[in-house]
Amino acid sequence: MGKSYERIDGRLRAFIEAQHIFFTATAPLDSDGTVNLSPKGLNGSFAVLDEHTVAYLDFAGSNAETIAHLRENGRITLMWCAFDGPPNIVRVHGRGEPVFRDDERWSGLLAHFPDSDPTRHGLRAIIVVTAEKIRDTCGYTVPFMTYDEDRSLHGSRFARETDESLDAYFHKKEHIATSIDGLPGLPLPLPPLAGTA
Repeated sequence: MGKSYERIDGRLRAFIEAQHIFFTATAPLDSDGTVNLSPKGLNGSFAVLDEHTVAYLDFAGSNAETIAHLRENGRITLMWCAFDGPPNIVRVHGRGEPVFRDDERWSGLLAHFPDSDPTRHGLRAIIVVTAEKIRDTCGYTVPFMTYDEDRSLHGSRFARETDESLDAYFHKKEHIATSIDGLPGLPLPLPPLAGTA
């Protein structure tokens, strides 16, 4: 039923890139720590960088658990499900790294997302994942669901923020600079958004 892959290419890459939503899972090293599972969407916010590397845009929110876990131990799993067409589930298990706005790699990475406007969603990091294990499974129990469109709420909420007001928003949130379990999260103050010209 399931199959392992050496690289992200061909039919596998086409499947991943066609999905409108995927999920990320991370956890701290502490066995009593909080496991985090997050849905990720917004068309244009995910990219396959090469046969072993993917990345996605990490937008403003009220937590930074994924960032905190990756800063501590780097472990991450990404998962895509087929909600239409033939049943399929793909998982990429690997090592992730949050690349922040003041990193010299920022502009080069941002160029992989030409269909996403980083100024509309409070872009705070680019998560880069290097695949260590790539697998698919049947997905026979995943229901059929249709995609209508991306929600506009996130963009309309954060498009009005400047770098300064976004930084102030993050400072007010309890679990942005520090995770639920007390790990370092998003480094603050938030650097200005670069590479968007």
